[in-house]
Amino acid sequence: MRLEDLDYFLAVARAGHVGRAADGMGISQPALTKGIRRLEEELKLQLFVRTPKGMELTMPGKAFYQRSMQARRELDEALREAGDLHRGSIGLVRVGVTPLLVEPVFNGACVELLAQRPAAKVNVMVSLNDALIPALRQGELDFSISSLHDSAAPAEFDRIPLFRDRLFVAARRGHPLFDRARIRFEHLAGHGWMLPGLQVASRRWLETRFEQRGAPRPEIVIESNSSVASLVSILHNTDLLTVISEITLRSEAGQGLAAVPLDDVTWHREVGIMTRRGGYQSPLAQRLIEILRERAGAAQPRG
Repeated sequence: MRLEDLDYFLAVARAGHVGRAADGMGISQPALTKGIRRLEEELKLQLFVRTPKGMELTMPGKAFYQRSMQARRELDEALREAGDLHRGSIGLVRVGVTPLLVEPVFNGACVELLAQRPAAKVNVMVSLNDALIPALRQGELDFSISSLHDSAAPAEFDRIPLFRDRLFVAARRGHPLFDRARIRFEHLAGHGWMLPGLQVASRRWLETRFEQRGAPRPEIVIESNSSVASLVSILHNTDLLTVISEITLRSEAGQGLAAVPLDDVTWHREVGIMTRRGGYQSPLAQRLIEILRERAGAAQPRG
């Protein structure tokens, strides 16, 4: 089997269209089509059926796609490993990190890595878990730094805890909620919210808490795929509620905000590193993970 034919197959399977796949790979459509036919003849399988919308995988094609995608990813990792062994610790590390953890967790560790490995290259993807998890799954990241309590992250990933964090419902200081002598869960009703999309764990957790209490879902006034820290001035100037990390509350971005003192809407979670189970980690990636763990350990209070 030619490796280029496998790559042609994977490109068409992802694009669902011969023309788009050929454009993406920078080859002609006839060359790509010839490679697909050659692969089908070798496997003695029909991998695609042509539809008005493009190319659709057959049932055997879908099974072959899952297996071959994994095999191609493992081959890429084997090539990276061989290159890393040749170069020693010099190379590239690809890290995903949620916006909340860039400054307090990642930046300092990255500076320390570059001081120790001056020839290192670092590729950073800053996004929420809804984007980090697929990128990690596809082998586009070596590891991610995020909340580990996310049902969207299945058993295919290993988790390395770094530290514990809490999420609170929060609002601006001076919000009408804080005028009450004792705040109860039902007092949250009727207020507007600024929250991330449903694909984000904190949003799902909050809505589950409302459902468990038999309350209507929060009224979402602002939905964002960004972190609260980048939109905090909206909270300062409205009566919207949000869900915010203890990390943010203690930072400059959290100045002027206060947590609503309700245990029912306080989430204790772990922050840490996720890697693909069984995936290759270069010496450079391993060293950055070690630095992250060392720095997290040093930051823990000593009893």
